[in-house]
Amino acid sequence: MSDLAFQRCIHPHCGTTVDLADTSFHCPKCGGLLDVAYDWNRLPVPTSLKHFEAKWSNRTHPLDFSGVWRFRELFPFAPDEKIMTIGEGQTLCQRADSVAAYCGMKPGTTYLQYEGMNPSGSFKDNGMTAAFTHAQMVGARRAACASTGNTSASLAIYCAASQLMRAVIFIGSGKISYGKLSQALEHGALTVQIAGDFDDALRRVQEVSRQLGIYLVNSINPFRLEGQKSVMLRVLEALRWEVPDWIVVPGGNLGNSSAFGKAFIELTELGLIAKPPRIAVINAAGADTFYQLYERNGVRWNGGQPDDRKIGVYMKYLDDADKRADTLASAIEINRPVNLPKALRALERCGGVVREVTDAEMLDAKAKIGAGGLGCEPASAASVAGLQKLVREGVIDPGERAVCILTAHLLKDPTATVAYHSSDPKTFDDVLGKRGVRRANFANRAVQVPNDLTAIVQAIELYA
Repeated sequence: MSDLAFQRCIHPHCGTTVDLADTSFHCPKCGGLLDVAYDWNRLPVPTSLKHFEAKWSNRTHPLDFSGVWRFRELFPFAPDEKIMTIGEGQTLCQRADSVAAYCGMKPGTTYLQYEGMNPSGSFKDNGMTAAFTHAQMVGARRAACASTGNTSASLAIYCAASQLMRAVIFIGSGKISYGKLSQALEHGALTVQIAGDFDDALRRVQEVSRQLGIYLVNSINPFRLEGQKSVMLRVLEALRWEVPDWIVVPGGNLGNSSAFGKAFIELTELGLIAKPPRIAVINAAGADTFYQLYERNGVRWNGGQPDDRKIGVYMKYLDDADKRADTLASAIEINRPVNLPKALRALERCGGVVREVTDAEMLDAKAKIGAGGLGCEPASAASVAGLQKLVREGVIDPGERAVCILTAHLLKDPTATVAYHSSDPKTFDDVLGKRGVRRANFANRAVQVPNDLTAIVQAIELYA
């Protein structure tokens, strides 16, 4: 493979390089995470982001049609003929004044980057197309992941579309919505359900992948994150290449925040933007490891030397207390984020913050997003709930421009949505009450009427 792209340890004091074809995804010297790195001095680099506008007139070419691969000059690790695309990245960045008002922002300042339009219904396809491309480059025949749902759906759809690989998916017991599980099953993936949660499943899938030589596609895989950089490139594209003040993103395994940070670090170093936006990572209160470490314990990247003692003490507390992630936002129900070091780096370079929001705050925000015309899963709404909190705290000024990332489609997890809007108290309590959600502030409940024309007409005139 070309020496223009390679893998490199993220820790500056180590900096070990690894061949592009290596699939261990750990530094052989210090055990750290790896980046995909490039010899930019020997690669053609666009002089302006407007360069990519030329791709719009070539949309019959599958790579220029893809909302990921039309930016491939900014992650040039694969030859064109090896790239696997199914048309991912046809997403939108929509101005949302009703959401702005809900969050306390001024009109024209708040945008929603909606990733639910991807083929599998979530942002995961941005990364999966890149990981799957690398898997094909190294001749993989099986690919595996641990998943709370979206990763499994994405892996399954790419394997099915290619007909070259079998997908093997690890899920925790009771930790996946039917909307997501149905995708994995429909697309032919081998699904292995283990007793435990996502963190348990991730440990096992790494062990199994090493033992059986299966290609791992979880976001510990740095090629996944290369594809996810394209989300930020599409945001800039939608904003006519103007950098927003804030990117607000849900935080689970911290792959997106890590990828977004890497994208902006590279764009700044290449001279394509003047400075990066600030990044706000929003945890669910029931899965708030990053918030606890960053905001409560003061853990920072510190130039590549984070306080491993503090991290170890907190992880030991999770183990000793058998503390499990517990939130309705299943997509971010993760207590041991694998990309913690990369996310710390992203926040240091972009001047970031971390917050946590409750399930109730996410569901209310989700209802306001939906009332504006975009439907998202609960975890997506963490970004809007987080924006509202940061405005209330005075961290984000109402006149600044903020982009909230909506990571997945409404139908990924319809159970919570139906329960939130249900007129049946038992349905609400069975799904939401046990999670501490006491009321639905923006519920759109069905109107109960008798089977009588006059009563139906009166109800419509009264409520519509």
